[in-house]
Amino acid sequence: MCEFKKVTHCIFDMDGLLLDTEQLYSKATQDILDPYGKTYTWDVKVSVMGLQSQQLAEAIVSSYDLPISWEEYAEKQRERTEQLMSKAEMMPGAERLLRHLHAHNIPIALATSSGEHMVEIKITNHGEVFSLFHHRVCGSTDPEVKEGKPSPDIFLIAASRFPDKPDPSKCLVFEDAPNGVTAALSAGMQVVMVPDVRMSEELRKGATKVLKSLEDFRPEEFGLPPFPTTC
Repeated sequence: MCEFKKVTHCIFDMDGLLLDTEQLYSKATQDILDPYGKTYTWDVKVSVMGLQSQQLAEAIVSSYDLPISWEEYAEKQRERTEQLMSKAEMMPGAERLLRHLHAHNIPIALATSSGEHMVEIKITNHGEVFSLFHHRVCGSTDPEVKEGKPSPDIFLIAASRFPDKPDPSKCLVFEDAPNGVTAALSAGMQVVMVPDVRMSEELRKGATKVLKSLEDFRPEEFGLPPFPTTC
């Protein structure tokens, strides 16, 4: 049963959606803030989710009035996250969904604000699963992505790189962050949101569908092949 507009292609965010990296990012950020006596709060975290490297660094430096440049912060963040990110685990239901879509020849792409180098570190233990994507767009290092989320650039570029160049309305985006949801909607795409449990109802508004976990996704609601039934 198709409850929403039928789609033919799927585009996935990565951090906090496919990989459990958000807690690692939080640790890295707090480690940097500790010497300045600052605490990384949930409100600030939500506001920077999905931003590209420069945007994020500028926002943190501004929010906490740090006595360093955004470039210095970005370098500290890069060093600390590189130490932590190879430990990232897959989120519940993520691998099952990716393998299901790939097995049914549904084109899938990755659209992450992370740079290419950081993506490689994060998928250290999950290379085979991530090889299922037709392509990936890494916002912080891709020259075609002029504006980061909440701008629609990254999702429109991801759609344009499928061989058949589907209309954006035929693409379903999977996101965990409000900035990503806004970007997907601005691109003219439907979006399934899997937010952090602490995310307020206000910040979940606008998403086509909100789920507690990718385990709860029902592909047939969007005209995609259903998961096999189990006895």
